[in-house]
Amino acid sequence: MKKLFILPLVISLGMVNTYAQTTPSAGQYKIVDTDQQKCYDNQREVTPPEPGKAFYGQDAQFNGNQPSYTDNGDGTITDNVTGLMWQKGFEAMTYEQALTKVKSFNLANHTDWRIPSIKEAYSLMLYSGVDASSRQMNQVPPSAKPFVNTDYFDFEYGANGDRIIDTQMMSSTIYKGKTMGNNTTVFGVNLADGRIKGYPVSTPRGDKKHTVRFVRGNSHYGINNFEDNGDGTISDLSTQLMWQQTDSKKGMNWEEALAWVSERNKENYLGYNDWRLPNAKELHSILDYSNAPQYNHQAAIHPLFKITKIKDEAQNDNYPFFWSSTTLAGQRGGQQAIYICFGEALGFMKNRRSNTTELMDVHGAGAQRSDPKVGDPDDYPQGHGPQGDVIRIYNYVRMVRNL
Repeated sequence: MKKLFILPLVISLGMVNTYAQTTPSAGQYKIVDTDQQKCYDNQREVTPPEPGKAFYGQDAQFNGNQPSYTDNGDGTITDNVTGLMWQKGFEAMTYEQALTKVKSFNLANHTDWRIPSIKEAYSLMLYSGVDASSRQMNQVPPSAKPFVNTDYFDFEYGANGDRIIDTQMMSSTIYKGKTMGNNTTVFGVNLADGRIKGYPVSTPRGDKKHTVRFVRGNSHYGINNFEDNGDGTISDLSTQLMWQQTDSKKGMNWEEALAWVSERNKENYLGYNDWRLPNAKELHSILDYSNAPQYNHQAAIHPLFKITKIKDEAQNDNYPFFWSSTTLAGQRGGQQAIYICFGEALGFMKNRRSNTTELMDVHGAGAQRSDPKVGDPDDYPQGHGPQGDVIRIYNYVRMVRNL
């Protein structure tokens, strides 16, 4: 099987000691647990593996801040973990329409609403959901389940488009690069298929509509407060997580990634034996959307972290995808796991005019997609899906532990 990354070079993106965009107090960026309660092998649900066994250390085997909401009875929902207050309902709008509406939006006598950042929006994502994607994109499969708590939040498949998966919840985060050629792009969280992607603000068919849900409160949410501990670890005082400063320096499939972490724990890596493969939301928390390869030739991560530079599918300099411990459950069971794009979210897009296929950044550095847990990347020469998302399978690892 072909492993793409044959010329790794670990680089340091910075030499400073501490970083904080502001100085939030410890714990003001509490990550809501993914709510994934099932364990999976490469195909299907399994009994939770024991330590030392294959597939041990996945998302469902660790409990974080459990999702907790309060319905205020006035059209608003309070997230008891993050301290954010959300609009219970939603409306399908373009980016410009949302910018205009939020200026005068009044709900429950609050007028300080905003379009959520991508990190605020992602706080609502729950991986107890099941991806609705199938060959029949005009009907909801019986096993589909939204990636948001519908006991509290309004949800509708196909709310802002023709397909059932067109429920892309808009964020306020504009990509620093361009996607699908030269398009200004806004990130969105898809609560029907469990992904984050960048979407062109405008297309030849007009401005794209998204599901828009406003938020207020906790202005520190999503802001990291990193400290270089000087021992190969980085602490985030906002999330109360400690990170491996470097990465695995090589790609591996999902089972290998979980085993790689177990081996590091046996070695008491950097003086700790409680490292884990981060879940999707933990891994997402260290994305830095102010960086992008197109914009400043940096990965979408803070310069305190070291990251391996790779050659991508076009043999251009780029940065890896990183595995999470979270399975993306779908219509074929648990065959895919979630990764985060710290480099460009590449895809093989077909040019309708020339009928040729071109590799390009289709969804932006900072996207969250999924790969088969095992297999041969050569079996996917044109990627997968409508945008030809590249399939790598051999993704990288950055470990995490609790402070």
